[in-house]
Amino acid sequence: MTIPAERLQQIVNRFAELEARMASGTLEGEEFVQASRDYAELEPVAKLAREVSEARDEIDSLTEMLADPEMKAMAEEELANLRESLPEKERALAIAMLPRDSADAKPAMLEIRAGTGGDEAGLFAGDLYRMYEKFAAEQGWKVEPVSMSASEVGGFKEVVAEIAGTGVFAKLKFESGVHRVQRVPVTESGGRIHTSAATVAVLPEPDEVDVDIDHNDLKIDTYRASGAGGQHVNTTDSAIRITHLPTGLVVTCQDGRSQHKNREKAMQVLRARLYERQRDEAEGEEAAARKAMVGSGDRSERIRTYNFPQGRVTDHRIGLTLHKLDEVLAGPGLGELVDALIAEDEAKRLAALDG
Repeated sequence: MTIPAERLQQIVNRFAELEARMASGTLEGEEFVQASRDYAELEPVAKLAREVSEARDEIDSLTEMLADPEMKAMAEEELANLRESLPEKERALAIAMLPRDSADAKPAMLEIRAGTGGDEAGLFAGDLYRMYEKFAAEQGWKVEPVSMSASEVGGFKEVVAEIAGTGVFAKLKFESGVHRVQRVPVTESGGRIHTSAATVAVLPEPDEVDVDIDHNDLKIDTYRASGAGGQHVNTTDSAIRITHLPTGLVVTCQDGRSQHKNREKAMQVLRARLYERQRDEAEGEEAAARKAMVGSGDRSERIRTYNFPQGRVTDHRIGLTLHKLDEVLAGPGLGELVDALIAEDEAKRLAALDG
């Protein structure tokens, strides 16, 4: 898409204004924080706007030089190079100018639950959790478990973790949905391939100011944690169940030995779920459009299949198959899928703007 010269100038001017304000030394407190945020967001856009503007000016100058017989050959060569590179610069700028999801820069709450498939589904949930852990480590993110419910044969019935770092939600938001695995279970003597599934939800984690929770709307129950943990588990009412009465959302946490810690973690999860609900309600049609790009984010939608016998992973939303299952589960291959999903989302949003 071709961005008008006036729009390019507006971007450059706006960035120059911000630069001057930041350098003035007159900004303090919240005003300085907001200006810093605006500056960081606009800087890459302004840089691309300048590059596009300069390339267009250079093309105009070289076009004029074609009339000079002595300069024509050189001008033609440079023109060819510029005309070839300009569309790529314009596309990069158009992508940078796309409206950003306000939650993209936030940390995220990752929730993985074993679905259909019994023990095998629990083992697969464990595989997915380790995959995200390894991918997060590659990105320099920090993963902190919030709640874990182990299955009897290893893996998890459910695991919730907080992932903190730069651009976590922006990269992981397309992971929400049903992940399906096809493989021969280790317990299967006949060697038959089983299909099982796990659901993944990635929720942006709000700041406390993003979600206002009235404590009168909460029903908080304490109970004794179940599962492994020795005598301590049987003697202390440390597990917490929080019910948000207006919405009916229920969050439980029993991992920590401290009731206070469990309550804190449960509130953290509740805030994330309420925030996602608020975002959907507030954005209405925009939220529907956002989720329609490369996947609804609906936990009932099958988004990806991991086929062990054939060593392949297929993302059904974009029709991409990678014959590198081990690399995906180890982290690096997941980055290829994530990048492809982001690129597809950007392409569809650009097409929607052009349309």
